[in-house]
Amino acid sequence: MLFNSYEFLFFFLPVTLGVFFALSGYRCLRTAAAWLALVSIFFYGYWSPRYVLLLLASIAVNFAAGHLILRCRGASRMRAAKRVLVLALVANLGALGYFKYANFFVESLNAAAGTQWHLAPIVLPIGISFFTFTQIAFLVDTYQGKVRESRIVPYILFVTYFPHLIAGPVLHHAEMMPQFARAETYRFRLDNFLLGMGFFLIGLFKKVVLADGIQPFVAPVFDSDPAYALTLIEAWGGVLAYTLQLYFDFSGYSDMAIGLSKMFNVDLPLNFNSPYKATSIVEFWRRWHMTLSRFLRDYLYIALGGNRHGTLRRYANLMLTMLLGGLWHGAGWTFFVWGGLHGAYLVVNHLWQALRVRLGHDLARSTPAGRLCAAALTFLCVALAWVFFRATSFDAALRVLQGMAGVNGVALPVEWQEWQALPWAAALAVPFAPLEAFGGLRQLGWIAVLLLVVWTCPNSQTLMGRLDGLLRARVAAPVRRERWGWFSLGGMTACVFLLAAISASHGISEFIYFNF
Repeated sequence: MLFNSYEFLFFFLPVTLGVFFALSGYRCLRTAAAWLALVSIFFYGYWSPRYVLLLLASIAVNFAAGHLILRCRGASRMRAAKRVLVLALVANLGALGYFKYANFFVESLNAAAGTQWHLAPIVLPIGISFFTFTQIAFLVDTYQGKVRESRIVPYILFVTYFPHLIAGPVLHHAEMMPQFARAETYRFRLDNFLLGMGFFLIGLFKKVVLADGIQPFVAPVFDSDPAYALTLIEAWGGVLAYTLQLYFDFSGYSDMAIGLSKMFNVDLPLNFNSPYKATSIVEFWRRWHMTLSRFLRDYLYIALGGNRHGTLRRYANLMLTMLLGGLWHGAGWTFFVWGGLHGAYLVVNHLWQALRVRLGHDLARSTPAGRLCAAALTFLCVALAWVFFRATSFDAALRVLQGMAGVNGVALPVEWQEWQALPWAAALAVPFAPLEAFGGLRQLGWIAVLLLVVWTCPNSQTLMGRLDGLLRARVAAPVRRERWGWFSLGGMTACVFLLAAISASHGISEFIYFNF
C-alpha cells in the first residue's frame, strides 16, 4: 500500500486513526497498541500476503533471540549470550542475503566462471532491509545491555510500525519503546495531528508534484537505446533530472513518514535534512538517509575498528563500510561502484581536512565564496555517483558518463534553430539536431525551479517548526481552539484530495526507496 494511494488516504489512515484513538479514549491502551500493530501487519500484507509469514517469522526469531540474550545476561552468561547473538545475526543476514542477493551471486558466478547455474526468480520482499536492520540493532543493543526488557506486543509494533516499515527510517529500540509505553501517546492532540498533517502534505506535494513531475525526463536518458549517442545537454539534463527526482522522492517519503507518525503522537528520528546544501561529502552523509548512516557507523564501521587502529586502517574501514552500504541499496555491481565512489569521496574529504588542520586552517571558519564552491563541488560529486545508482548496467552508466564528458559532441535542439536569441551558437558553430532524450525548455524549467527550491527554500523541519509554535499558541487559546482547529483540518483535507487527484492524473507511482 502506497502513502499516495486512494486506499491509504481515504480508507486505511482514517480507520486506523479513528479506532486507535477511540480505544485510547476508553483507556484500552494495550488494545490500542495491539490494534496499531495489527493494522501495520495488514498494511505490509496488502502488497503481498505471502510475505507476511516471513515478517512474522523474522519477528518471532528475533524476539526469542533477544529474550534469550536478556536471560543470559541476567545470569552473567555472556558467552552464551554472544552465541545467541551470532546465531541470530547469521539468521537475519542469511534471510536478507537469500532474498536480496542470491540471484546476483549466481549471475556473477556464471559470468566469472562460465557456469550455467540458474535460480528461480526471487521476488524481493518489500521493506526486508529495513525491518532486518532494525532488528539487528535491537539484538546488538540487547547484548550490550542497552535493552532491559522486551514485551511481545510492543516489540511487534516497534518492528512493524507502518510509517517506517517500507522505506525507513531505521529505528532504534530506545527511541521508540518509551514512546509506545507513555500514556500521553494514546491521547488525541490537535496540535500534533495538525503538525503531522502539515508534514504529510508537504511530503505528498514533493512526491506527486515535484518528484513525479520531473520523472519523465529521466528514463529517456538512462533507458535509451544502446545505439543512441547521448549528447552533452541530453546526458547532463537526464542526470540532473534524476538527482532532483531522487531528492524529492526520498524527501517526500521521509516527510510523510514523520507526519503520519506525528498524528499518533510518536516522533520518528529525522532521516533527511537538506543534503544538497552540504559543503562536503562528510556533511552530505550526515544529512542523507541519516538513520542508515548511523546504523552503518554504529554497527559496522565501529565494529570493524573505526578509527582506533591508525589512519590506514581507518580509511580501509571507511571504504569497506561504504562498499557494503552500496550493496545494501541493491544487488548489483553498479551499486557496489556507487558505494565505492562515496567511500573514495569520504577518504579524500578526511585527507583534505587533515591537511588543512596541519596547515593551521580553522575548519569552522570559511568565506561565503568558499562555502559556495564547496557546496557546488559536493553536489557535482554526488550527481556523478548517482549515474551508477540509477543505471541498469555498467554499459548504460558509461554511455551516460560519455555523454556528460562531451564524447558524443554538443548539440542544441533543432527547435531552437530559429531563435534570434542564440547568436553565440552560430559563432561557436554549435550544431542543431533532433535530441530524442531532451525535453527542451520544459525540462530546463523544471531543473531550474527545483534547484532553486533545493538551495534557497527552508526545509520541512524549519517550516513545521514555525507552524508548531503557531499551533501551540492557537490550540492553547480555549475560545478559538475548536473553531480554528476544525478550519485548519478542513483546509488540509481539501489539499489531500487535490494532491491525490494530481497523483491519479498521471498514475500512482512507487517511492524509489521501496526497492531497497
